[in-house]
Amino acid sequence: MVLLENDSFLTELTRLFQKCRTSGSVVITLKKYDGRTKPVPRKGHTETFEPADNKCLIRASEGKKKISTVVSTKEVIKFQMGGLAF
Repeated sequence: MVLLENDSFLTELTRLFQKCRTSGSVVITLKKYDGRTKPVPRKGHTETFEPADNKCLIRASEGKKKISTVVSTKEVIKFQMGGLAF
């Protein structure tokens, strides 16, 4: 999976939609993302991790091609408005 900047993600997402216009589908998922790169253990050592700002992880996939980006919660609306050009 490729992690892209927001503008690059929107450009690639547009390409995915255009590619699948006649056949196929694009799957988009949104997930709360706190910046961790390792999973939290269920038992044992618990780390106290307080993110300063929660983020939104946005993923898009079409067949084998997968792209993703991370958007700050403060910029989600602005990001969505920028994506209305599809």
